[in-house]
Amino acid sequence: MSAKDNLFEKLGAELAPGQEKRLDFDDLELKGEILPGEPVDFSHGDVDAFEPVPGALESFSHGFSEVGATQAYTVYRGREDILEDVAAKLSDFASTSIDPETELIITPGTQGALFLAAGATISAGDKVAIVEPDYYANRKLVHFFQGELYPVGLDYLNHTGGAGINLHELEAGFKEGVSTFIFSNPNNPSGVVYSEDEIIEIGKLVKEYDVKVIVDELYSRQVFDERPFTHLSSLDAVPEENIITIIGPSKTESLSGFRLGVAYGSKGTIDRMEQLQAIVSLRAAGYNQIVLKKWFNEPENWMADRISAHQDIRDTLLQMFRKAGFEVRAPEAGSYIFPRIKDLSISCDDFVKVLKKQANVTVTPGTQFGPPFTDCVRLNFSQDKEKAVDAVERLIKVASYYKKGN
Repeated sequence: MSAKDNLFEKLGAELAPGQEKRLDFDDLELKGEILPGEPVDFSHGDVDAFEPVPGALESFSHGFSEVGATQAYTVYRGREDILEDVAAKLSDFASTSIDPETELIITPGTQGALFLAAGATISAGDKVAIVEPDYYANRKLVHFFQGELYPVGLDYLNHTGGAGINLHELEAGFKEGVSTFIFSNPNNPSGVVYSEDEIIEIGKLVKEYDVKVIVDELYSRQVFDERPFTHLSSLDAVPEENIITIIGPSKTESLSGFRLGVAYGSKGTIDRMEQLQAIVSLRAAGYNQIVLKKWFNEPENWMADRISAHQDIRDTLLQMFRKAGFEVRAPEAGSYIFPRIKDLSISCDDFVKVLKKQANVTVTPGTQFGPPFTDCVRLNFSQDKEKAVDAVERLIKVASYYKKGN
């Protein structure tokens, strides 16, 4: 196998979220009965159940029909007035100060921002710390840029006063030469939120060891139970040049189809990201950028109602999973739940396949978020509640067919 073949083998997208439709089911031996029901795809949120921010389409149409060419062909990092608008809103939200001209870039989705941030910081041979479990693309980006993975544990099931990151492992990695640390807060897939103490300690370590940190705060607007949220960028003690923050309107606001992401950080890093964007995609889609004017400008109570609706679904699914004997921690933000299915007689990857084949329910295997999570699956519960409940009932039933001893 060539070096290039080996690289892309590590990136394998077959079981990545959204790719489950491409799975091969021909070699499966099924147990139990086929469970009829409406298809539910938990690999992503349902934007029909939770519609995009009001006015998004009208804003896009305005950019297309009235603004025209200047909207279609913005400068690579984004149109100036949109950057100014976004910088002001994010500065207020994250209790920081962002220069719209030098410290902010609009990207093709937060995935695009993550790729650019990794490309701006990771060189071949660099040691890069990632959290396990965490967003599936983090480790793949380290592989792609030929860095060396340094996994840090997140004991999310056994902590209630924080996310559960192993700070001793993190510092040990920094001492061993880790140059970049990538993590999501709120955590994807478990939905846990890092406590203020954890964020402060991470900030201290980043400063002490002069490490670059990429923090994905995509779900930081959808926090449950009035839980406090600490933005790493808000800590005055952490040098600005060490932090890249990624955020966007694609999830909570259901604007994923517009492919809009944002990253902010030091001028040097944002300049690098712009240079990389210039050879990857040129810019975030020009007509779409204007939709960011609706971000943080939702109707009164719109965000509170959205959070409340998701919290209601979360609480119902938690009760179902716990009653069925699954081990699961309550998500504290976002729309992901990460139950552990005990005593399966088949692999997690095969369980995902039989679940799709046998019950028309799509979930993402835990192994996408770290090799140890062979008995977990991730569900995005941003769904129609009735359909989600019915689908989870089928999931629980299928899991019972494949318990050890059955």
